[in-house]
Amino acid sequence: MSISLPGRTVVFDYGEVISKTPHASVREAIVALADVEPEPFWAAYDANRDSLDSGEMSVVEYWRALARATGTEWSLSRIHELWALDFPAWISPEPGTIDIIEELRDGGTPVCVLSNAGFDFGSPLRFSPVGTLFDRVFVSAEMHDLKPSASIYRTVLDELGITPEQMVFIDNKAVNIDGAQELGITGHVFTTPPALREFLVALQAE
Repeated sequence: MSISLPGRTVVFDYGEVISKTPHASVREAIVALADVEPEPFWAAYDANRDSLDSGEMSVVEYWRALARATGTEWSLSRIHELWALDFPAWISPEPGTIDIIEELRDGGTPVCVLSNAGFDFGSPLRFSPVGTLFDRVFVSAEMHDLKPSASIYRTVLDELGITPEQMVFIDNKAVNIDGAQELGITGHVFTTPPALREFLVALQAE
C-alpha cells in the first residue's frame, strides 16, 4: 500500500507524532532519581524547554537550570543518568505513524521532519531506522528558532525549495498547525495514526 501526493512534501513533527507520549512511569523514575519534589521539577522542566529547543541552552545547561529551580545540585554523572531516562522516552516509536511515512515514501512523496528539539536529537532523528525515510531533518535548536514562528516555516520552505501550497504539515499541537496555516501551508493536527491516514488519503483523492 502507498500514499501518493504528487507535487507535495509532507513535513512531520516528531515528538508525540512519530514517537509516543512518554509513559508516566518514566516521569516517576526521573523524579525519584532527581530526588526532588515533582511539582517544581516539572514546572522547571516545561519552563526551560523553549531555551533548550531554541538552542539557547545546551543539554547540560538545561539540566543544571532544573537543579537550581528545585534547590539542588547534580553531578555531571547524575545529569547524564537523568538525561538517559528522559531522552529515550521522547523517541519511543509510534509504529502506526512510521508505517504511514513508509507508505508516503513508497508513493514517491518526499517526507521531512521539523521538530522543536534540542541539539541532542539531531543524530537520532537523522540516523535511526526511521531516519532513513526522511529527505531532510530540521531540528529547532540547530536553527535557533521555534515553532510556531513564521520564520521557522519559511526557512523550511526555502531550504526545500517549495511553496507553502506544496507543503503539508503534521503536528500534535494546534498552535503549531495554526502558525503554518497562516502562511498557506496545509496542516493536520495529529491525534492518531488512523485519523492521519484518513486525512492523507483524502488529500490523495483531491
